[in-house]
Amino acid sequence: MSSARVAAVRPAWAIEGGRITIEGSEFPVDEPHLPEVRIGDVPARVVYASSSRLSALVPPGLEGGPTPVRINGLTGDAALVDIAPRFATGLHQVDNPAFDREGNLYVTYSGTRGQQVPVSIFRVRPDGTREPFCTSLVNPTSLALGPDGSLYVSSRFEGNVYRVREDGVAEPFATDLGVACGLAFDQDGVLFVGDRSGTIFSVDRMGQATTLASVPPSVAAFHLAFGPDGALYVAAPTLSPYDSVFRIDREGAVSVRYTGFGRPQGIAFDPRGDLYVVEALAGVSGLYRLPAGDEGAEPELVLSGPGLVGVAFHPDGEIVVCSSDTVYRLQRSREVTQD
Repeated sequence: MSSARVAAVRPAWAIEGGRITIEGSEFPVDEPHLPEVRIGDVPARVVYASSSRLSALVPPGLEGGPTPVRINGLTGDAALVDIAPRFATGLHQVDNPAFDREGNLYVTYSGTRGQQVPVSIFRVRPDGTREPFCTSLVNPTSLALGPDGSLYVSSRFEGNVYRVREDGVAEPFATDLGVACGLAFDQDGVLFVGDRSGTIFSVDRMGQATTLASVPPSVAAFHLAFGPDGALYVAAPTLSPYDSVFRIDREGAVSVRYTGFGRPQGIAFDPRGDLYVVEALAGVSGLYRLPAGDEGAEPELVLSGPGLVGVAFHPDGEIVVCSSDTVYRLQRSREVTQD
């Protein structure tokens, strides 16, 4: 065991239940028992082992932040993985959460089809305090902050988009949009809406909708984000074994940014222009990065975690990812890539 060593842990970020890989050399896998991996002080379940690679699942209950990863019996410095702590729980999120200008995060309790829940949208303050914000919407689905500072919300049950006032009152903004899901504003303040049947609508400031483009219909929510190139990017899981992230230009021409995903969901661009996609690629669930300016690059796993549906970036670089019921928060304290 004295010659065994740990070289790196990938990916750099993880949440509880995420699968991390410990790279190194001469791991003792021919012994009667597999090497014991600890993340922090907690034993982690090993799910794959070779002499140069061990994969383990992040256990629950860790405090979060940079956390040492050790193999029992090895001496030397431990490698680190950045564990995202829980930020908000008790949710039902089906798309990306959304930050406002003050750093408040908006999240949903969407509920089952047609379900009227006590609180439709929560506002989470920067200190993690969760408070009811809107109580009147059925199946709130996607969120976007408009140029007027108002929160816009789609209802996949009603096919409408609502503008929510600061006092939490929701007013209809655009109607008859099919199974209205993904929302995104362009730099001119025009709202774009993804109908799950495959139609992408543009909606002017008066709430009038026109068709911009069509993509394959989805079995779940559409997810939209505008890139630094001014194009609209769309993710929508289908029944196909491989799904794409689409790029739609201002004239409505559709092209493929990347194909080969298994179930792409929430998407967002970071302040540097890199595209992030929540996905279960080749069975490894987490957050993947597609770098700006490199159309041929393969997606890089940057955060491992099960059952993720959404991602959002605060303008200061803070990142949140969410499962259907929990939001996790990470400070951008480490570089995502591990070259």
